[in-house]
Amino acid sequence: MSQIVPKSKAPGADFCGVDKYYYIVRSDLGCYMRANNFNHGYDLEVFSLHTSCWGGDHYLAYEDGSFYIIKGNKYRCVSNMTTDNNAVVVYSLHPSCQGGDHYFSAFGHFYIIFQGRGVYHRVTNLNTDNNAVEYTLHPDCQNGLYYWGIKDYYYFVKPHYEWGIRYYKCTDFHQNLGAVTYSFHGSVVPFIPGGLAINEGPAFGRWEAIKTIFNDTNSPIVWSKITKKVGYKKKKMDSVEQNWEMSAFYEPGALAEAIAKFQFSLPAEYGGEAVQTQQENWSEATEVEESVNVTLQPRSQMYVWQYQLGFGSDPVLFCRALMFTNETTPPTIVPLLPSNK
Repeated sequence: MSQIVPKSKAPGADFCGVDKYYYIVRSDLGCYMRANNFNHGYDLEVFSLHTSCWGGDHYLAYEDGSFYIIKGNKYRCVSNMTTDNNAVVVYSLHPSCQGGDHYFSAFGHFYIIFQGRGVYHRVTNLNTDNNAVEYTLHPDCQNGLYYWGIKDYYYFVKPHYEWGIRYYKCTDFHQNLGAVTYSFHGSVVPFIPGGLAINEGPAFGRWEAIKTIFNDTNSPIVWSKITKKVGYKKKKMDSVEQNWEMSAFYEPGALAEAIAKFQFSLPAEYGGEAVQTQQENWSEATEVEESVNVTLQPRSQMYVWQYQLGFGSDPVLFCRALMFTNETTPPTIVPLLPSNK
């Protein structure tokens, strides 16, 4: 079963919330999603992320509507992550607030989750550590993949299990008060790192036999042309965006393409194929004729294989790589560079 990529392995990705809105930040894709209900998928809007807001280790939102972007042991605040409005000077995190696995805000406080120690640190100021207090995390609240808060609730994303990807709400991570679990709407899931494979099925890479050439004569023959499909099933993958209201910074389908590239780059445990695909042809798939120079010996046959990538059982990307063999067994070589994820 494919898993959501945890925050610790998804640089630039995070959840945050303020007032009636929840946010999923994808700094790696240069954008963020805003919703007022992850369970029903209401009002899903995708905005560009200002370049000054890229590369954060953590993103959190405070009840006054400001967003905090933490990089290393420093942070800065803005009122709008698309325009970088009202940016303030950079502050240092207090030593007691450094090195957290997750940061969020709720109930007028800031919270830092230290998962290895099984505790959370609560303060009213990340720079001065004012009113600091530390609590143990309830066992049911220790295994979150992402944490966020709004004014009166805490949330975290639970690891994927047989009932799908879900998130958890409560009012106290120490005593686990008011706990409720919700499922993510299918329109939200692909925006979460690794979520595309949960909706579409895990990624695969395989060689498909696109042609068998026979020579039934007593003389060698030369084969000079092969027709193959190359490119990307754009129309199929565009459906990922169908319930998202997109700001003008992305051409239709461009974000779905970026998410597909990211998914292919992930290791198998997160539904990926661990390969780089940026150098492949990502235009709409079409049939093209390729010149080859293949000599087929008398009374023999040859198999033409093309490498394809897809999700579930459906190919999505028809790669340029071709191989010619005399065997019915597909090649085992992977013609794409490995991913660095």
